[in-house]
Amino acid sequence: MSKTAFIPSVPASSEDDFAVSAASKLAGYRRFFGVLRVVRTTDGRVLFPFDGAPELGPYPTKLEAVAAAQVYGEHIVASDLAHPEL
Repeated sequence: MSKTAFIPSVPASSEDDFAVSAASKLAGYRRFFGVLRVVRTTDGRVLFPFDGAPELGPYPTKLEAVAAAQVYGEHIVASDLAHPEL
């Protein structure tokens, strides 16, 4: 018998209920991609990346790639607060 347990989804109530990590990676000459991870801390659900998630880039600078990842992360947080994915 497996030891998996059901963990109920708990919607977030504020932006403080999310862990957002934005970074960048280099993929070739002057091709930077944003790297983003968004986790809802109330239940541990990973909201981004997901299967089929879009690539964030390419951008000509590391700063632009990180900024794009941060903006996209803010969009995901705002969307989840408005319409929680349970």
